[in-house]
Amino acid sequence: MGGAEEKKVKVVEPGEEGGSPKASQELVDSIEKLQVIQDELEAINAKAIYEVLEVEKKFNELRKPVFSRRNEVIGSIRDFWLIAFLSHPVLGEFVSKEDEKILKHMVSLELEEAKDLKSGYSIILNFSPNPYFEDKKLTKTYCFDEVGDLSIMCEPIKWKEGKGITDGDRHEKGAKRPYTSESFFTWFSEVVWSDGRVDEIAEILRDDLWPNPLRHFQNVRFTLLIYC
Repeated sequence: MGGAEEKKVKVVEPGEEGGSPKASQELVDSIEKLQVIQDELEAINAKAIYEVLEVEKKFNELRKPVFSRRNEVIGSIRDFWLIAFLSHPVLGEFVSKEDEKILKHMVSLELEEAKDLKSGYSIILNFSPNPYFEDKKLTKTYCFDEVGDLSIMCEPIKWKEGKGITDGDRHEKGAKRPYTSESFFTWFSEVVWSDGRVDEIAEILRDDLWPNPLRHFQNVRFTLLIYC
């Protein structure tokens, strides 16, 4: 400023000429003390995570009979899960016309978490006997290893003859051409989703639809559409 020569401050590293051995040792001592404190904090954090998980396990057990009662009531409501899926702003995009017919036979949604609550969870769809597949239960499992890498497992759907949905194509016996659309059941059968939304759908089922399906069922527009 004002033509004055800019002054530069030189940082003297420990051991360089002009550096004070005493100052260097003080820095080393301070870093060592800081590391001890940081290790203490990490130990407390690890204990907190463990205790939070233990509390969550306890309350998961308390929730089980409540979820069972909820399933009993849902079972008395026609097309409950179909409406809940269709009215969801994201899931509804993945429900094709053929999926709608299948979801009419869905009787419950379940979420099973790993015992340690950290290494994964399973999404389970239960169905009444239907003309589409032999399975009474469809399960998709997400597993995380110690470093957080994800692996996905699912049992192939045992489609009845002429009723299979593969890669978004519905191959119905006698059809002139395959039915093509995004399909929820295509996603459920695959461990990789081409546009990267595989985790989004799983997280919606786990964190949104499973905890409170009533919120989506009560979407007036879709309820009237199905019942009227």
